[in-house]
Amino acid sequence: MDENQMDGGAMETANLTNDTACRSAAVAVPVSGVLRPPMIIQPRSGWIPIDWREMWEFRELLFFLIWRDVKVRYKQTVLGAAWAVLQPLSTMVIFTVIFGRFAGIPSENLPYAVFCYAGLLPWTFFANGMAQGGQSLVNQQHLLTKVYLPRLFVPAACVGGGLVDFAISFGVYGVILAWYGIVPSWQIVFLPLLVALTVTAALGFAFTLSALTVSYRDFRYLVPFMVQIMMYLSPVVYPVSLVPERYHWILALNPMAGIIDGYRAAILGRPWNWTTLGISTASACVLLVFGLFHFRRTERKFADIA
Repeated sequence: MDENQMDGGAMETANLTNDTACRSAAVAVPVSGVLRPPMIIQPRSGWIPIDWREMWEFRELLFFLIWRDVKVRYKQTVLGAAWAVLQPLSTMVIFTVIFGRFAGIPSENLPYAVFCYAGLLPWTFFANGMAQGGQSLVNQQHLLTKVYLPRLFVPAACVGGGLVDFAISFGVYGVILAWYGIVPSWQIVFLPLLVALTVTAALGFAFTLSALTVSYRDFRYLVPFMVQIMMYLSPVVYPVSLVPERYHWILALNPMAGIIDGYRAAILGRPWNWTTLGISTASACVLLVFGLFHFRRTERKFADIA
């Protein structure tokens, strides 16, 4: 075989190889195109789960929002943090005169001021967290439309900021107990659990009402009215024993009913009403879970309707 035949065979083989490669490449492109699924971006519907990992990563932002609320609350005020003391203290004096002296409401053999302030401690914290947290999204619309953050932090910061006022008010209660010569019961060790339950109830109402207020602005006027009604449905100025026992379970559906009664038991050594406390605890936990998921369900519309 001469060299020309060998060169021609080699060229034919090379051309065949190149044709095969081209055909393979031509076939590979559409095959790879078909196998790659299209990416469809669309909003999620239904109940959206809580992104706990994201909230943990942004935890420092929550502390910053709480500290900001505390500073803004008393900025350019003459009395400053003293307002945290004057609000429950003045309410206690008024309730003591009206309900303790004039109305003669029983106080379980305790000075009415001591009895009443034990109920005002958790109630004032809860009421402020409920009212401020319920309107937090409407009052801070710029946080919803300009920057991204876990929006659950906005009402949660209002509740967290109230813990500072709660601690100050509790110090004042210590002075009141010393004035009347009353030593707190050993059951005060259960107080942190009761504080956690109070925070749970406040967060549940704050999450639910803040989401409803963004969607329905009528709740801006309904929330203060709800706070007033709930105060008289809670045993702040009267003992639970004043309510007939067969209605205790109805009263306990209000989360603060059993919690306030628990504060008096823990601090003043009163008998524990475990049934009322258990129902109120379950009510607070259910409300918190509902508030979380309702908030997440409606969160996708906040930027559009805020």
